[in-house]
Amino acid sequence: MRVKAPAQRWRRWLGPLAWSLALVSATLTAAAVIGAIAAGMSLAEAVDTFVVTNSVAGLSFPLCGLILATHRPRNPMGWLFLAAGLGHAITAVSVPLVVAGLAADWQLWLVRLITTIGVYAWPWSISMLLPLALLLFPDGQPPSPRWRPLIWAVVITAPLFAAELGTEPDPPVPGAPAGYLTLTSYDQLTPLWTVAELRTVLLYGVCVVALILRYRRGGERERRQLLWLILAALIVFGVLIPWGVFFAGPVLMLLAIPLIGAAVTVAIVRYQLLDIRLVLSRTVLYLLLTGAVVAAYVVLVALFDGILRQQTGLGTSVAATVLIAIGFNPVRVLLQRLVDRAFYGDRSDPVRAASQVGARLVDAEAGLGGVLEALCAALRLPFAALRGPHGELSAAGTAPAALHAIALTYGGKRLGELVVGARAGEHRLDPADRAVLELLAAPLSVAVHATALSLELQRSRERIVNAREEERRKLRRDLHDGLGPALTGVTLQADLARNLVPVDPAKAIELLAELRRQTGAVIEDIRRVAYGLRPPALDELGLLAALRQQIVQLGRRPDGTPVEIHIDLPNVLPALPAAVESAAYRITIEALANAVRHAQPQNIQIRLSLGRELTIEVRDDGAHVNGDAAWPVGIGLRSMHERAAELGGSCHAGPAGGGGLVTAQLPLWTDNQQQAGRA
Repeated sequence: MRVKAPAQRWRRWLGPLAWSLALVSATLTAAAVIGAIAAGMSLAEAVDTFVVTNSVAGLSFPLCGLILATHRPRNPMGWLFLAAGLGHAITAVSVPLVVAGLAADWQLWLVRLITTIGVYAWPWSISMLLPLALLLFPDGQPPSPRWRPLIWAVVITAPLFAAELGTEPDPPVPGAPAGYLTLTSYDQLTPLWTVAELRTVLLYGVCVVALILRYRRGGERERRQLLWLILAALIVFGVLIPWGVFFAGPVLMLLAIPLIGAAVTVAIVRYQLLDIRLVLSRTVLYLLLTGAVVAAYVVLVALFDGILRQQTGLGTSVAATVLIAIGFNPVRVLLQRLVDRAFYGDRSDPVRAASQVGARLVDAEAGLGGVLEALCAALRLPFAALRGPHGELSAAGTAPAALHAIALTYGGKRLGELVVGARAGEHRLDPADRAVLELLAAPLSVAVHATALSLELQRSRERIVNAREEERRKLRRDLHDGLGPALTGVTLQADLARNLVPVDPAKAIELLAELRRQTGAVIEDIRRVAYGLRPPALDELGLLAALRQQIVQLGRRPDGTPVEIHIDLPNVLPALPAAVESAAYRITIEALANAVRHAQPQNIQIRLSLGRELTIEVRDDGAHVNGDAAWPVGIGLRSMHERAAELGGSCHAGPAGGGGLVTAQLPLWTDNQQQAGRA
């Protein structure tokens, strides 16, 4: 038999306990409403005695607490709301009970007991339960361990506020007897009650500070949860404005009381229910506009009341309304711009957004990461990344679940994409955001292209350095392992021949003949090494003559069949850089050798032309192994591509018109030569 742990046994009773508290509060609230109607209380009396307000709180707070306690039983927020709702419900039902007791002439002790319970039940909600809920929102823990003494201070000082309201001699119901815990010397304790009220005001100020700290230090999820509470607070503030200006009474507070609990509940259980940032921005705009209209109305009424009424007889309200209507739209536009900038950055001002991103583009130290950070800041986006064909180039921020991509193109070629994360609560990219991002995609494409060129330049430099080191290693090996021993042998043979001349001239002559043969072999090795560095024919004959000479030697296929080679070369070439000559020679010879060796052609056409660059074309009519498919990149093709790329040129090889075609473009001048030519 498995024995459940004590914590598991307690957890079984949490759900029924939450339901019981909520049902008790609902029953008491219903009894308060029915009792007020049965006692003949008017709506004004129910409002003045706070029956209506406490009934709304006694119904809304337990409902929110029930949802939280059943979904998050370990979070104290639900239990705080259940307790607060129960206190308001008890106070709400106590008033009609006292009225009914007075009418039915109940026992005095019973009426006084009900009054005492009623006045002491609800203050705990204001002085302790709701402040604790705000301090522990949203995870049930204080902002940091250093806040725990404040939690205890709230609990310890809460009775002071309850005592202020409970000991007041004046009962909540006119004509009712005072409660048991009232003080006849209540007015003499005014300084103490002032401290109690200041304590409550200061406590809620501390709660605001705690929420601000949570928002600044919290992650995206916690911030979105806090935005729900901010939304409720703003709506409460919006309700209090007309209440304070037009003295409409506490009825308007009925709309605000359930909002705090509802906002906390949604924030904890379903914080992704709506796009809270969009809702909050609209709320802020509405409240700012409402405040502006109310302020303008009051100022205009005070300013023009005497003037307009005496001179024109026109009502003050009519004049104020006309003037507000005239000046309202510019104010609305300004406030809309400010609100949008706070929540959506500069998406309504693409030029400003582009300037912020452009400032990072010209900052060499910022790099792509700094550019993406500027983009996120300009549009209030949580994440942005640049992705190329081979993966992510750079990123900024934390990637949310919803990502959207904007294509990056340069010169008609797709370079990659700009990936951005949707704001919290948004599941799609707003058309206004997409329009700004597509505008910013152009400079970002240039930046990605420049980065790719820089990386390719770095790789090219690395390849050149590696190739140079390989050439040096090969040259050292040839000199050390080939020419070195050969020259040593020649030296030894010469010494032996010199020693044999006096004693055996015939043998000395044989050694000299062998010495001549070895010397010739060494010379051939030297020529081979020199040819590997640069074809000697280029220095001896020039590019055109060297090509003609080598073309003649490659004019037969491996089976001995001659190949008709058509040469179209310029009559004369200007002085070219040595690197261009060497690359042109080797690319042409390599392309010709590949065609003769692999394609079995009948005809090959070689053409060199001059323009802004040196263009090489080698075309054959042979049957290539892959037919019309792209040629596999082997050592020869890779060598031609690398030689052209090292000079800033290009090389393309593949099937064309029933044969093959190799085309290479090589720049004719280096940068220094171009500047000298312009001079």
